[in-house]
Amino acid sequence: MLKTTHPINLTNQFLIAMPHIADSTFFGTVVYLCEHTERGAFGLVINRPTNIDLQALFSRIDLKLEIEPLLRVPVYFGGPVQTERGFVLHDPIHNGNYTSSMSVLSGLKITTSKDVLEAVVNGNGPKRFLMTLGHAGWSAGQLEEEIAKNGWLTVEGDPNIMFDMPAEQRFDAALGLLGISSIMLSGEVGHA
Repeated sequence: MLKTTHPINLTNQFLIAMPHIADSTFFGTVVYLCEHTERGAFGLVINRPTNIDLQALFSRIDLKLEIEPLLRVPVYFGGPVQTERGFVLHDPIHNGNYTSSMSVLSGLKITTSKDVLEAVVNGNGPKRFLMTLGHAGWSAGQLEEEIAKNGWLTVEGDPNIMFDMPAEQRFDAALGLLGISSIMLSGEVGHA
């Protein structure tokens, strides 16, 4: 009998890096998968803040951010692909769309155009958002292979973890969605 495989769709899932993940870039990370198709996968690391804050980033692109609670919000390392490019993961907006936005299954949006940042400066941007430089990407079958080798755990993404929780708590919170904690993880690879 032939074994048939059904494609899996991990869009809107958290990828939680296991301690023995092959690529050290992803050690200790939680990645939110924005898209997963037979052609590959695209996501953003949500728990690795950089030393750049929104005020510094906005000034680099000639936008003056004056909204006090946002000035010191960190920009995140979104992944090792296109690290010079900004990605804004955000709640949907009710007053229109941005020039370059993609919807995620959960209703969240990812925007790469400057107009989302202009809206933030003007006080009418998305209520909750996460700004990254770079993204994570996998070619066709690559992510599935990494999961099969126990490189990642997967669980449905939770916007409250992404937007409302401090970065240093997001890894444990994502694991908590599976009912486990980081002290339960082992660096040993094995299959039952």
